[in-house]
Amino acid sequence: MKVSLVSPMELRDSEMGAWRKMQAAQPHLDNPFLSPEFAIAVGHARKDAEVAVVSDGDDPIAFFPFERHRLRVGKPIGGWLSTCQGIVYAPGAELDARELLKRCGLDVWEFGCLVEGQRWFSAGERLHLDSVVMDLGRGYESYLAELRTRSAKLAKSLRYQERRLGREIGEVTFDFDVRDEEQLRLVRTWKSAQYRGKGRADRFAQPWVVDLVERLHQTRSDGFAGVLSMLYADGRPIAGHFGLRTGGAMISWFPAYDTDVAKYSPGLVQHLHMARAAADTGIRSIDLGPGVDWHYKQQLKSRTVTVSEGCVRRPTAAGAVHWTRRTPADRAKTFILRNERLYGLADRTLRRTARLRAR
Repeated sequence: MKVSLVSPMELRDSEMGAWRKMQAAQPHLDNPFLSPEFAIAVGHARKDAEVAVVSDGDDPIAFFPFERHRLRVGKPIGGWLSTCQGIVYAPGAELDARELLKRCGLDVWEFGCLVEGQRWFSAGERLHLDSVVMDLGRGYESYLAELRTRSAKLAKSLRYQERRLGREIGEVTFDFDVRDEEQLRLVRTWKSAQYRGKGRADRFAQPWVVDLVERLHQTRSDGFAGVLSMLYADGRPIAGHFGLRTGGAMISWFPAYDTDVAKYSPGLVQHLHMARAAADTGIRSIDLGPGVDWHYKQQLKSRTVTVSEGCVRRPTAAGAVHWTRRTPADRAKTFILRNERLYGLADRTLRRTARLRAR
């Protein structure tokens, strides 16, 4: 096994071609977060982004994108922004996780949303999460029929809310792929307010995140694009979503809406319009990410796929120090996430704290 470390921007055309071919050969790897374009965009936004190109002879057999952090700790490229992480590999590839980390100069690799099929890291999995999927494989009308079967009340309510929007504000329209930067900034503003309102860290307070999203919004290549979708009432933007797509898959990344029109359920209405338009372009699934406690994801889901959280450590002094520092906090987090009552209490506390700060 030969391992070459490169900046994402240094990937050769042949390597990017091999990377895409590996994704196309295995549906579970067909995710925008695992694409070379995402790695390259992160590389422009962050100096600690790297790619390990694993070769057998002259041919690449795997690509391992990661971020290099202090104390020889590696994290997924894009870190906590990515809801799909891991190695992109050729079918039948055999790898050794600890040996790979050694060749990368790492003693630890932390992951938060490890995609299925990464058996090399299975020993380090601590927590399994359900990532919610809207299944468009048989077209939008089939998805809608299944939604009506699962929740006739929801489907009827959303039709009513859209008609109500049209009556009380103005004609409802939708644009699947908006190129206007001002509207992207508007969605960011809505999303920042949402983070703060829930007591969460505002991701857009990080300049590199803003840079990454703006860069991806302009990215267009074979089988990959950043997509900004907008819902309007009487020409006024009321909901939006920025996500990423490959040829057949889309990930829901930053959905947001104008809280002044929250009573009309604009976010849910926008997601149904987005699903219809996505299916028309050949997208077979929209991954809403983990967090089935979020009510809207439960309402829209067709199925779930399993992702995992954890880390792999080499038996080194740095690995031991990492275990000592992180294990108590990780165990506490896992305990809370597995206990619905405790998680609900923690969530309510964060929201209450946010309201107090706002006052």
